[in-house]
Amino acid sequence: MDGAFQQAFAFQGVGGAMTSAVVLGMLVALFPEARDRAKAIAVFSAVGAAGGAIGTFLGGALTEALNWHWIFLINLPIGAVALVAAVRVLDADRGAGLSEGADYPGAALVTAALMLTVYTIVTAAEHGTAATLALAAGSLLLFVAFTVRQARAARPLLRLRLFRSRVLTGANAVQMAMIAGMYGFQYIGALYLQRVLGYGELKTGTAFLPAPVVIGLLMLGLSARVIGHFGAHRTLLAGLTLITAGLALLGMLPADGSYAVDVLPGMLLLGAGFAAAMPAVTGLAMGGAAEEDAGLASGLFNTTQVVGGSLGLAVLTTLAASRADTLTGQGTDVLTATADGYRLAFWVAAGIAAAGIALAATVLRPVSRPGRA
Repeated sequence: MDGAFQQAFAFQGVGGAMTSAVVLGMLVALFPEARDRAKAIAVFSAVGAAGGAIGTFLGGALTEALNWHWIFLINLPIGAVALVAAVRVLDADRGAGLSEGADYPGAALVTAALMLTVYTIVTAAEHGTAATLALAAGSLLLFVAFTVRQARAARPLLRLRLFRSRVLTGANAVQMAMIAGMYGFQYIGALYLQRVLGYGELKTGTAFLPAPVVIGLLMLGLSARVIGHFGAHRTLLAGLTLITAGLALLGMLPADGSYAVDVLPGMLLLGAGFAAAMPAVTGLAMGGAAEEDAGLASGLFNTTQVVGGSLGLAVLTTLAASRADTLTGQGTDVLTATADGYRLAFWVAAGIAAAGIALAATVLRPVSRPGRA
């Protein structure tokens, strides 16, 4: 990626995470009751899924009709409309501001640590074992430095006492595993449709529509009621199980596959699983934070989304490319080798999601109260 693209990508990630964190924090403040909060989070997530459905389709249409630059340019008028609406609808308030002691060193340390981690994963095959270990050690040292900084800073970027909550910490870890698999599905699934099945941009965007449509419909109609009836923990386990099953099903994609038989069933399982798991894990994460930490907890939750997606995508794409290159070097034709690389990535993603199930089953298990059976 060139410098301009990297900067744009970084700004987009930071802006999206900040906006989602603010909205999620507002929802927690506006809906203190668990049942009402579950409904609000489900609607918020469904709106996001609807945006994803429209964006997926329009992105393919714009790329095919014009060029890929328009998938970025189209967001300018949309962002302007959203900004005007926010100014008109939201109450004006003032925070402490950057002049009150923002933790610039902490922000620099954690950003550098995450970027170096992703770089280490993506370039592992090029640099060899020794260089990769050295880069990994560097990223670990940066994370340690960030932790020390947060423990000593007068106004830390992330108050470490937040992690004393077993539920909040566990929910964020589970979300990282879940998002890593879902990001892998979106990216590698698109590559499979285009490079293996030969789909164009518009057809690929259209092919992805069922997943966000299922997510949106289930979140609006069922998610909050299912969570209210069975509890967030059981709903999360069921959703993660569906996600794992969907990824495992995609792990069997053949080189001569078809969309309806080989891709769509796994896609629908992923959509249903995400519709159940996302509101559940969001409610658990936000419910595990004290009221005064709601804003920080929402920021942490959205940050783990970005981190989980970035790290998961880096690992999965690296594994897929490495596997395809190895098979091609052994004489396998490019199409078969490419499909095999994608299958490996989906199986690894399924393993990550399965680890999320194990984590949720143990760390997020409700604690029995005295006097109850």
